[in-house]
Amino acid sequence: MSSLRNAIPRRTHKERSQPQSRKKYGFLEKHKDYVVRAKNFHKKEETLRRLKEKAAFRNPDEFYFKMVKTRTVDGVHRPESQANKYTQEELMLMKTQDIGYVLQKLQSEKKKAEKLTAALHSLDSHPLNRHIYYAEDREEAKELTLLSSENKIVTASEDVPDHIKRKTASSYRELEARKNRINQLEKLYADMALQKELQKKGRKRKLREDEIICPTTKSVYKWRSERKR
Repeated sequence: MSSLRNAIPRRTHKERSQPQSRKKYGFLEKHKDYVVRAKNFHKKEETLRRLKEKAAFRNPDEFYFKMVKTRTVDGVHRPESQANKYTQEELMLMKTQDIGYVLQKLQSEKKKAEKLTAALHSLDSHPLNRHIYYAEDREEAKELTLLSSENKIVTASEDVPDHIKRKTASSYRELEARKNRINQLEKLYADMALQKELQKKGRKRKLREDEIICPTTKSVYKWRSERKR
């Protein structure tokens, strides 16, 4: 019986629109708008109830060590500043260790790139044709040299197996990636070395663009000469 009742099409009840004479009073809330507003209201009401319950059952003598390292600013707990956690000597030591690590990685990448370059150079310069030809005169020697160079160009892509070609192309891609990594490490090393020098004692100033002899995109500093005791 229920299935038959659901099969009968029912009339759709539409909500009335805002009358033209009451447009001045603003938006006419529909039932679906009321449902959304009611759910939002009850959600906030439940949140406030839980917070009040949590505050009511909280132990006033509760203590934890983070209270000592925090302070209240405009009603908001903020942790203690960690700016003076390390001394200037400790900061310089950590900066030196970081620079040493970057320098070590830079030297390692350079050695790997040099080794890979030497291997590719020996592979490219490996002779493909080992036959020896003897010429009767200079004219014939020139012809044999020209034919030999043309034969190398033609047979260069034919004599090399496909897996060697793929390996060589992969090695060239690896070499290009290592060169890019070396450039990035060199820039990082130069920036870290400059920051370390700027932390040292001594009067210094940043040079203007017209004072720089060799134009560069980086900032240039000049230290005031001091008499050594």
